[in-house]
Amino acid sequence: MNKTVQSFLTFLEKEKGYTENTIAAYRNDLNQFTTFATPKVQGDWMAVNKPFVDEYVTTLKDGKPKSYSSSTIARKVAALKSFFHYLIAEGIIQTDPTTTLDSPKVKKRLPRTISIKDINKLLSATTANDAPKSRRDHAILELLYASGMRVTELVSLNVDDVDFENSTVRVQGKKSGIKERFIPLNAEALQALQVYIDEGRKRLMRSPKETALFLNHRGQRLTRQGSWLIIKRYVEEVGISNKVTPHTLRHSFAAHKLSHGKSLQDIQKLLGHANISTTQVYTHLVQNAENEG
Repeated sequence: MNKTVQSFLTFLEKEKGYTENTIAAYRNDLNQFTTFATPKVQGDWMAVNKPFVDEYVTTLKDGKPKSYSSSTIARKVAALKSFFHYLIAEGIIQTDPTTTLDSPKVKKRLPRTISIKDINKLLSATTANDAPKSRRDHAILELLYASGMRVTELVSLNVDDVDFENSTVRVQGKKSGIKERFIPLNAEALQALQVYIDEGRKRLMRSPKETALFLNHRGQRLTRQGSWLIIKRYVEEVGISNKVTPHTLRHSFAAHKLSHGKSLQDIQKLLGHANISTTQVYTHLVQNAENEG
């Protein structure tokens, strides 16, 4: 059964262009299902029927071995549906047991944002000294908030992606969305980047061949996890009680732009959303903030 799952994951990577994180989520969800299924169907996908799948979903809801939130169960059900659709397409099974499988209703959460006041606290904390890492961290925070880019896009940047002459940064987006976009940068972000490249990055470099824009202490490309830890440290340092991640800055960028008159279509382009329905959630966010005010 595991070989079939791996074939499906390879299909998602090679044919569908899914990201590494999405494939990892599919792998975890499907491995959990095969662990449940293997002793009962002896590796025969043809033996998996609708009642069997219903029983599995019930175990997820009833806490065996642990209970999951409705959003997590919905994700696992979606993974199963995609997988069995693949099995049908490949001729491995003749009947799809997930065709009428219902996903739990999930209440859509509004994105988490922080105030402009808290944004300024974070930015100020990174200017306490002129150490190379401080220069880097200040550039990271300025860039994330000025561009709304994803953390994966941030750590994938190379030095030549920043165009100081035209005040833009080139971003390679998600394969399922807009593949490449040019985001205009404000003066603060451009200055922070220039200072970092001139003074910080040069001191972090270990090899002149390194093209990555943001480097860690070993002179290598900064990782997603590394960027998360950087932001977490400054959040704790300035005493922001809410959880703040790189994506929080992305959401804050969009909400603040919208509240200051930027059109939804413009924000869609800046964020790299393939569908404007994804961007519309920020309208509700801004409306709620206005009602509370």
